[in-house]
Amino acid sequence: MLRLKILASAIPLAIAALFARGEFLAGPRPCIEISGTSVQIATLSWQAHRHVSFTDDPSRATVWVQISDNAEAADFTVTDDIDTTEAGACGRNAPPRLVAISRARTGSDPVIYLSRDGPADFRIFVSSNSFSLLDAAALIVGARGEHHRVEAASL
Repeated sequence: MLRLKILASAIPLAIAALFARGEFLAGPRPCIEISGTSVQIATLSWQAHRHVSFTDDPSRATVWVQISDNAEAADFTVTDDIDTTEAGACGRNAPPRLVAISRARTGSDPVIYLSRDGPADFRIFVSSNSFSLLDAAALIVGARGEHHRVEAASL
C-alpha cells in the first residue's frame, strides 16, 4: 500500500516537471540563429520572451512580411530537402530566445500581415519540411523586431 501511495504522489510531480520544462511536444521546433543569438518557436506560450500575432487586415498590422517566390529576392530564406532537422542545430551556446504565435494582439507585441503583394518590412522565402510560412515570419520578426517606417523615412 505504501508503494502505491509513493507512486501516486510521484506521478503529479513528474507531470509538473514536464510541464515546467515544456517537453510535452516531442520533436524539434523551428529555430534560427542570427548574430550568435538563437531564436526558436516556443512550445508553450507563457515561456516566450516575445509574442507575435497575425492579421488579415493590413491596417491593423505593425509589420508587413512579403512571401517571395524566389530565394534571391528574400531577406530571410529557409530551404531544406530532408525530413528531419539536424539535432542541436540551434542554441548550442546559450538557451534560445523564445517566440510564441498568439491568436490576438497583446500590448505592444508585433502584429504581422503576411502577403504576396505590396510593401514589406521583410521578405521571406520558405521551401521547407520543418518550417511553415507563419513560423518563418514569426521567427524573423521575433529576432529582428519591428521596423519603424516613419523613422526609416526620416533618415
